[in-house]
Amino acid sequence: MDVTEVSNEGLERKFKVTVSATELDEKLTAKIEGMKDEIHLKGFRKGKAPVPFLKKMYGKGFMSEIVQQLVEETATKAFTDRDLQPATPPNPEFHSDMDAVMAGKADLEYDVHAEILPSFEPASLEDLTLTRPVAEVPDADLNEALDAIAKQQRSYSAKDDAAAAANDDMVVIDFEGKIGGTAFEGGKGENTELVLGSGSFIPGFEEQLLGTKKGDELDVNVTFPDDYGHEPLAGKDAVFAVHVHEIKGADAVAIDDALADKVGLKDLAELKDKVRERIESDYANLSRAHVKRALLDRLDEAHDFDLPKSMVDAEFNQIWSQVENAERDEEDKDKSEDELKTDYRKIAERRVRLGLVLAEIGKKANVDVPSEDVQREIIRTAQQFPGQEREVLEFYRSNPQAMAQLRAPLFEERVVDHIIENAAVTDKTVSKEDLMKDPDGEDL
Repeated sequence: MDVTEVSNEGLERKFKVTVSATELDEKLTAKIEGMKDEIHLKGFRKGKAPVPFLKKMYGKGFMSEIVQQLVEETATKAFTDRDLQPATPPNPEFHSDMDAVMAGKADLEYDVHAEILPSFEPASLEDLTLTRPVAEVPDADLNEALDAIAKQQRSYSAKDDAAAAANDDMVVIDFEGKIGGTAFEGGKGENTELVLGSGSFIPGFEEQLLGTKKGDELDVNVTFPDDYGHEPLAGKDAVFAVHVHEIKGADAVAIDDALADKVGLKDLAELKDKVRERIESDYANLSRAHVKRALLDRLDEAHDFDLPKSMVDAEFNQIWSQVENAERDEEDKDKSEDELKTDYRKIAERRVRLGLVLAEIGKKANVDVPSEDVQREIIRTAQQFPGQEREVLEFYRSNPQAMAQLRAPLFEERVVDHIIENAAVTDKTVSKEDLMKDPDGEDL
């Protein structure tokens, strides 16, 4: 086998691979020799059929397997033997007459082409300093969270027959929806309990029940959202005939030991501690998001090297697909498509650059992702597909590339944590409002 570099421009590499017909025949002979004891042909004792005869019978099929295996091995080996790492799987381009190759009458000749990952030295992190914004949990946040818990535990009692339904009241209703005068599946309910203002029904439905009283009958006119989960109803106008059976008001729920007992805790003090811990955890995540953003900005500014176009293109295409399927925000609405593509390509370049930088830092620091973290993420992903969990788990277990894609963000987060842990981080107290602000911009 002969491998020759034929192109070396920037990050692009192309190698010419030649495997002689003689070498191919040797591999074919070895394959048949290794399998002939398993082949039973009429007229021959098992394992006694001559190799030339087996070549004539099975040569093309076996040769196809040999060529495929050779290409898979040499496509990557051409790069790794030269300490080069392909940015994407190398693409083979055949130049031989493949029928002649399969017949053992011609050399196998093909090119393998790919961009390689750039070689660079990560910027020194020895003197890295970062500022971490932190905020105290206001009593108002704690009280608001306790109120929400109390609201979830409340019960409802019937109001006076003349009482008009208001927000936070529960109405008990029968309803039947029709589109164009025809009832549709799932559009009917009896003695349904609906808390007004909860957003449980489609937009516009609950608002039209405000002010209704026990015994009222009315038509509720609504339009299903364009992105409604059941496509036949999406964007359609519907009329619901509604009968109001009863109006119920929310009973007051005291924030006390009894409330704590309802949610499985010892007393109010323990409930407050748990709620405060949860809010503090949320605040800590916000603090980390700000630190991470500042860190990535610093890393982005500190590195400038050529990027594999194939990786940037793939990242851009993924971003652009999301942009095309989303409503434009205020910042983008007046920009032309070309302007937007320029902006989002810069984001793609940033993501690829930072991905490579973090990968190199992680490699040098021997950062790894524990297998239990990967398994936890697989399970979390599987849970997003109810009823298909087993298929999702099997997909990742049998697909190394998908597993690598799932592992990559976990690895990057661990590298970020590693850098932050080894940097000089100074806490700066800020207001809750400043902490809640979006770090502004793209991370990875």
